[in-house]
Formats: sequence, C-alpha cells, structure tokens
Amino acid sequence: MEHNEESSERKNWYDKSYKLLLIIPAILLLFSLVYLYGFVQNTGDIIRKDVSLTGGTSVSVFDGNVEIDDLKSKLLEEFPDLRAREISDFRTGKQQGFFVETRAGVDEITGALENYLGYELNQQNSSIEFTGETLSKGFYQQVRNAIFTAFLFMGLVVFLIFGKSKKMKSISVILTIIAAVLLFKSALPVLIGLIVLALILIYIIYSIPSAAVILSAFADIVMTIALVNLLGMELSIAGVIAFLMLIGYSVDTDILLTSRLVKRHEGSINKRMFDAFKTGITMTLTSMAAVAVSLFIIYNFSETLKQIFTILIIGLGFDILNTWLGNASILKLYVEKKGLGGLK
Repeated sequence: MEHNEESSERKNWYDKSYKLLLIIPAILLLFSLVYLYGFVQNTGDIIRKDVSLTGGTSVSVFDGNVEIDDLKSKLLEEFPDLRAREISDFRTGKQQGFFVETRAGVDEITGALENYLGYELNQQNSSIEFTGETLSKGFYQQVRNAIFTAFLFMGLVVFLIFGKSKKMKSISVILTIIAAVLLFKSALPVLIGLIVLALILIYIIYSIPSAAVILSAFADIVMTIALVNLLGMELSIAGVIAFLMLIGYSVDTDILLTSRLVKRHEGSINKRMFDAFKTGITMTLTSMAAVAVSLFIIYNFSETLKQIFTILIIGLGFDILNTWLGNASILKLYVEKKGLGGLK
C-alpha cells in the first residue's frame, strides 16, 4: 500500500513538472546555438580544425629521449599553432618518440626540429606528411556534406516510420534525394536551404513525434559541438566523422521511446515511458561505459581514437538529457492531447 502511494506521488510529481523539465534542454540548446553563432563569426567555421583539415605538416620523430614540454617551449614562439605529443608503446607506456603538427611548410618545421635535435631527419628516424590547404578544404567540405546528408536521411527514415500521410512521405523522399544530390555537387545552396525548410515544416505539421526525434538528435549534435569548442579541441578528420557515428547513437533511444508511446497503447503513458526509460537508459549507459573504458585504455596512445571516444561520450551524455527531459516531455504532451494514453 505504501509502495502504491509512493508511486502515485512520483507520478503526480512528474505529471505536474514534465513541461518545466523541457525548459532545461531548451535553454542548453539556445545557449549552444548562440555560442556557435558567435564562434562562427569569430573563426569563420563551426569547429576548430587541425592540420588534416586546414592543410599543413605532420612529423613523427622516433626519438624517445626528447622532453615534450621543452620541445614546445623552444618551438612555440616560431610556430604558435604547433601541437606536440609523445608517441608511447601501447604495452609498456614507454615513450618511443614524439609527434608534431603545424600549418607551416615541410622545410620550415623540419629545419626547426633538426636545429633543436642536433641531427638530420631522414626516413629511418622520422616520418613526414604534408597536406595541401586546397586538398584539405575540399575534403573537409565533402565530410561536412556527408554528415548533413546523413542527418537528412535520418530525418526521412524517422518520418517514414512515424508519419501517417503517404503523400507527404513520397514528397519527403523526393525532396531529400534532391537535397542530397545538390549537396554532393555543392550547388544551389539557397535551394538546399528552401528544401530543408520545407522538410522541417512537413515533419512538424504531419508528424510531431518525428519532429521531436529529429529535434533531439539535432540538439545532441549542436550541444556536443559547442562543448567540444569550449574544451578547445581541434578536430581531425576522425573527429568530424565521429559526429556521423553520433547521429546513429542519438536516435536509437528516441525511436524506442516514440515507438512505445505512439505505436503501443497498453498501460498508462507513465508506465510505457518508464518501461522505455529502463531499456533506453541501460542501452546508453552500457555504450558510455564501453566507450569510457576504451578511452581510458588508449588515452595516451592514439590521438585519433581519443578524439572519437571523447566526442561519443559527450554526445551520449547530452542524448540522455535531450531524450528523457526533452523528447519525453514533448511526446507525453502529444500523446495526452491525442488521447493515446491507454489505461491510467
């Protein structure tokens, strides 16, 4: 009896407060958008990029006796954008060498390193990679288009699952394909913008649940980018591609929650939500635990994997917030308005 009363109190508290809980992700999303707008105005792009995306030189030197902090202090004045880290043995953790990258040319950075080290760099003791600025910018544009296209198709799939108008589904398929083709051809950006706006209106008007899922995934991406920038991370190609992975991680619990609330009618709204929460939070926390362990293992050994795992953990953390405070509140309001509550 006491358990039932306690359960009723919890339910009543949530029923009274769920609209207020929606304010939390809404404020965070607004802050992230404002911050990113200012960031773009100041830097000209939405992220900080490393030399793999801006063009420059990367040098790996196989000398385990170099002190990284001393190297940085000697070279930073001449190369203010220089980044340096040690290369360690995966099993023992012993330093095997070091890695530096800068936007400077090959001759400039290798000359400075040779002066510091006191010997000539060659194929036996070093590895040098140079990426041209034009090539890097072109590749970065392609990756951005791929992420945007993936998000468009994710939104389409969600609408095909939860939308009810066959006519609007057909129109959405056509519009999404046209937008994707234009994106990969980098043509008619104004038309792409109009198509995206039309898709947003279709999703909102013809399927609130679809719009809620897409909004939640969008918030995950935007908040993650904002925090990554606040942390000062310079993203490599792998870091940018990590956002492609995050799109998939972002929608799985949202689709689970939406399916339980919209497509099933057994039990009360709160019971269906709680059932979805138990499954969804287990999925997310399990993923976060696996990624966290992987991050801990490779933290000092692979900058590429470190960046990918860091982005995924941040994104999954925001996914918990946006799914169970944001999307859940929108769906609960929608289901109650539509009278899909089932037994109370």
